[in-house]
Amino acid sequence: MSNHSPSVAPEATEPAKQRLAPPVKRLFGFIVPVNIVIYTIVGAVPGIFLPLQLQALDASNKELNLGVITGVGAAVAILASPVLGLLSDRTRSRFGRRTPWLVGGALLTGLSLVFMGVANGFIQLLIGWIMVQIAVNFIISPLTALLPERVPVAARGVFSTLAGIGLMLGTLGGSIYGAVMAKNIAAGYFLIPGVLILIIVAFVLAAPDTSSKDQVNERFSLGVFLKTFWVSPRKYPDFAWGFWGRITLFTGYFLIQGYTLYILQDHIGLGEDAVETVPKLSLVVLVSALVSLAISGPVSDRIGRRKPLVIAAALLMGIGMVIPFLLPTVGGMFLYAGIAGFGFGAYLAVDAALMSELLPSKDTYAKDLGVLNIAATLPQSIGPFIGSFIVVTFGYAPIFPAGLVLAVVGALCILPIKSAR
Repeated sequence: MSNHSPSVAPEATEPAKQRLAPPVKRLFGFIVPVNIVIYTIVGAVPGIFLPLQLQALDASNKELNLGVITGVGAAVAILASPVLGLLSDRTRSRFGRRTPWLVGGALLTGLSLVFMGVANGFIQLLIGWIMVQIAVNFIISPLTALLPERVPVAARGVFSTLAGIGLMLGTLGGSIYGAVMAKNIAAGYFLIPGVLILIIVAFVLAAPDTSSKDQVNERFSLGVFLKTFWVSPRKYPDFAWGFWGRITLFTGYFLIQGYTLYILQDHIGLGEDAVETVPKLSLVVLVSALVSLAISGPVSDRIGRRKPLVIAAALLMGIGMVIPFLLPTVGGMFLYAGIAGFGFGAYLAVDAALMSELLPSKDTYAKDLGVLNIAATLPQSIGPFIGSFIVVTFGYAPIFPAGLVLAVVGALCILPIKSAR
């Protein structure tokens, strides 16, 4: 194996027109609802529920408090994602490596959300968000390993498209759900856990993993643990470029997305009417993203090229991000939502398929994807954290060109990748 080529599972190299086994077909069917319910949490909690809870506690310091909580949550995510991926990779169970973590994660996430629903102070909300960040990574880390582990290479664009559709429906639908439940936040927290547990249990029963009880693991050591947080950029430069491309682009996007409510309230000047505008913006992003998702993933499979589509998507997102800087109106925000949303949808589908071809080893899929997942989940927390610094220091306007710069850097990081087209 060359330094730039990933090891893939045997089934991943089969012909494109092969007949998928029934359990794999059910993976395709379930990935949408599974991602919807997981990312509803991402859309509703840090996007609507948490900002409103902090605003009710201390309106004068809401931006700073949101930045602190999301920043601490980001630090926790850095540790949780690869560690839980490593543990998932090493799990020996007759139900497979991933199933115990998916089911356990659903239960822990549900309990964490209930805790946040009854929290009535800054420290309680901070603890609650830390709990959610850890618990949801019990699910996300093993779930991301399913793409390289069980999906053939020639079908990964389609699978990534379906996963991206679920993510977008969840994240943006979550902001709609959050706005609808804004006057009864506790109930909003309490409704999600039951749906999450039901969907995850149905998923693992319908698309069961193969037994891993006879799996032989490398002897655990401090060195093995420390490697959890590291994929050598010298040995695997393409993986490193993909990682930095994703983290910069996503940070730029969530720099703005994480402050949508406050931008509408204070920068655009909608005040209390901003809550009603958030779901409308989300709907525009959702529709444009779904259109691009439906097109980009299958097209990348058909033409056998991922890089040009990823670069184009990143640049389109950057164009969308700068529009509210030039046009600081409700109309400008809707243009941003449509253009950036279209680029984001295309990026989600094609970048996931691209990165699945750059993984170092089939034996550490979840661990390596846990490292990569930092680049996807960390910006959802670190973006608002950086945004709070910009807003408190310079006001809202500079976050838009900052988003553009990060998007361009993200696109440039894809150019040096050599082991995938």
